[in-house]
Amino acid sequence: MKRFLFVTYILLMAGFSLAAQEFNSLSPVRLGPEEPAQYDVYVIGDGSQSYTAMRWITPFEINRYETTYELWYETREIAEALGYKFINPGQEGSRGKRGAQPTEDCEQPVTMISWYDAIIWCNAFSEIHALTPCYILNGKVLKDATDTVSCDLCTCDWQADGYRLPSESEWEYAARKTVSGMQSGSLASGQVDKYGKEDDSIPEEEVAWTSFNSHGTHKVGTAGTPFREEAPPQAASGNPNGMGLFDMSGNVTEFVWDWSGRYLETEPGERSTGIEAGSERVSRGGSWSEYTPFIYAGDRYSYDPNECYNYLGFRFARTVK
Repeated sequence: MKRFLFVTYILLMAGFSLAAQEFNSLSPVRLGPEEPAQYDVYVIGDGSQSYTAMRWITPFEINRYETTYELWYETREIAEALGYKFINPGQEGSRGKRGAQPTEDCEQPVTMISWYDAIIWCNAFSEIHALTPCYILNGKVLKDATDTVSCDLCTCDWQADGYRLPSESEWEYAARKTVSGMQSGSLASGQVDKYGKEDDSIPEEEVAWTSFNSHGTHKVGTAGTPFREEAPPQAASGNPNGMGLFDMSGNVTEFVWDWSGRYLETEPGERSTGIEAGSERVSRGGSWSEYTPFIYAGDRYSYDPNECYNYLGFRFARTVK
């Protein structure tokens, strides 16, 4: 009871009230097989990589938007009061000040955070929402991003109901899924209509902020929105992909769980979580930056999990039954 009251008090003091916002940065979208099917099957890397593999997808939720700085900041403040530690305080989009209070650009994605910061934030976000954290080591919940050795060795409890990074297989599925199937990995996410028709492909600039149409990050969900510099568009006013997800291509490239390596085949029905160990973690989707110009749904990047840049962020997911 005391812990419940403490968390409630901290939430109130931090002004953590998603319901009060007109734009809700916590907006899960359920993906995966429709009952009674147990799995949805697709080929990862199809149309984009020289190596491919079959993937069996079970039900999961993924956030409609990249993680905004406001949501990151409010959660981090609460998390630190609960004993969580971060390496980087985060930054508001590509131009903000590190660790500063949110401004009118608070709905831009958080950047300048590492993979380590992202998984610890997910654990904290889970605890705040009374869910079971996913990232553990030797049965203990990880709370310290500065303990990079433990973070590297940790496992993800894929059966837990808490928030986590999507697996690479989940991320590409979400980027390519349409109402009637899967779009090609050689196009930007959402560059076809929601039924997957590619005859009249939508231009890239209508679904993604890239190095060709942007000099920095924008509010999440605004790609494809005509606007004047003095009157920027509102979050979620742009064009989503076939499943209603925004910025799966462009804006910021997004960390996923997997270590970087070739795709491995799995047994039918088995969840794929990538190779067991490595030196870099995968990111997906490309960004506004010329350093990550490849924004197709099948394109891959990889980074040392300690790296952070003003074009690198994440979105969160969770397992659903």
